[in-house]
Amino acid sequence: MTCAVALADIRSARDRIANKVERTPTVHSQNLSQHLGVPVYLKLEHRQTTGSFKLRGASNAVASLSAEEKARGVVAASTGNHGRALAHAAKLEGMRAVICMSRLVPGNKLDDIRRLGAEIRIVGNSQDDAQQEVERLVTQEGLVMLPPFDHPAVIAGQGTLGLEMIEQVPEAALVLVPLSGGGLASGIAAAIKGVGPRTKIIGVSMARGAAMKASLDAGKPVLVEELPTLADSLGGGIGLDNRLTFAMCRDLLDDVILLSEEEISDGIRHAYAREREIVEGAGAVGIAALLAGKVTVSGPVVVLLSGRNIDMGLHRTIICGDAPSAAEHAA
Repeated sequence: MTCAVALADIRSARDRIANKVERTPTVHSQNLSQHLGVPVYLKLEHRQTTGSFKLRGASNAVASLSAEEKARGVVAASTGNHGRALAHAAKLEGMRAVICMSRLVPGNKLDDIRRLGAEIRIVGNSQDDAQQEVERLVTQEGLVMLPPFDHPAVIAGQGTLGLEMIEQVPEAALVLVPLSGGGLASGIAAAIKGVGPRTKIIGVSMARGAAMKASLDAGKPVLVEELPTLADSLGGGIGLDNRLTFAMCRDLLDDVILLSEEEISDGIRHAYAREREIVEGAGAVGIAALLAGKVTVSGPVVVLLSGRNIDMGLHRTIICGDAPSAAEHAA
């Protein structure tokens, strides 16, 4: 079994970022528990300082840089949340940060990054296009690349979430984790299975352009067309030269579930109406998977609500019962 990031790395990351991130609460969901007949708990990571789990990995990666690397500044491709987290972490260190994004990234996420003082480059229509600009800046301007998922310090930082979840719900039989490039899912899986190997970890993604799922099915990293989706934070490829997260997800995840746009909308609505939580599409996929009956449960379940950075106009539309089509969302 491949585990490029070990439990010891994750525990070290927790110590390193302890004063830089919030230890978010895990609460019992009475509604979902009654619906499923087993205890269901919600890990409220969308309440993290920058509105998503990404602050953990970005903070650990920045804290792990040398003084010389910090002086050069950092750059990354992002669908929004990693960029915001990296901008926040860099600002605390007084560092330059450049965030490269595609035209599919929602405007509210661009605005949040600008407010943190980072430079933004909009390039192309995919994460792969944005990554080409990252590589140019590394070569021509000497910036240090801190990618959103395929990096040991980023994975270890995200894994601190797994430590918190298994400490807060040690009897967990199943953990549902949003799945995109795999930094979050592999880090959490490494942490939880390092403590309790019998706990199942299921990655949840959208049916429209799930690169990790397609890659796992193919047995190797593959290219997938990036499509508009309510779970925009889960968009993007995993990189044909993926070094870490593909193998870790292959070896550590027990299953991967894909959701329709309508099912993701249902998850957003439930989080608001029943749990009184505002979450973005990517943050609602765990709830959506339970509501859609796509998960077989036999014991306590922990659902990660990973982010809240949704455009509030879009959120109102969804809450009012009008699930926008992918084309409408992109517009």
